[in-house]
Amino acid sequence: MSTSRILVVLAHPNLAQSRINRAMVDAVRDLPGVTIHDLYAAYPDGRVDAAREQALAADHDVIVFQHPLYWYSAPGLLKEWQDRVLSWGWAYGPGGDALVGKTFFSAVSTGGPREAYQAGGHNNFAIGELLRPFQQMAAFVRMKFAAPFVFHGALTADEAAIAAHARQWRGHVESLRSVPAVHAVEVAA
Repeated sequence: MSTSRILVVLAHPNLAQSRINRAMVDAVRDLPGVTIHDLYAAYPDGRVDAAREQALAADHDVIVFQHPLYWYSAPGLLKEWQDRVLSWGWAYGPGGDALVGKTFFSAVSTGGPREAYQAGGHNNFAIGELLRPFQQMAAFVRMKFAAPFVFHGALTADEAAIAAHARQWRGHVESLRSVPAVHAVEVAA
């Protein structure tokens, strides 16, 4: 029985300076069946190769968008990925069934603390509410949407908190790998 193959679509415009996103990548880089795909390294000119990205997505059972929360969304190159890759006839519309049944979730880092992301908090909304467009994207292309895996407070986190989160991330990804590919499941963060 095969295990799930996981594609981590990493979208951080300055990964070298991101302690949490680097730690997360390093924590799962050696896991079999896990592909880390750094969009900013692959496309320094910002021009996404749709055919290449579609082949990568088609070859995996779980697709993760790993990124910092930028203006309540994702960095621009991830939006470009969505615009180019999730095309009519491939991801939706007649014949557009390439992602049906695959699992999708976001692995997100925020600069602010958890309490800033709630009704009445500094950012007015819970992280789940801010990520609704990604949930709808998954629904539209008929993927299974799983709860986001979130790290709050990246700007002030100490090394112990970052290391603990990286260990949790590895465990989360390992649990996804152990699920048979034909039975992708929703996972709570």
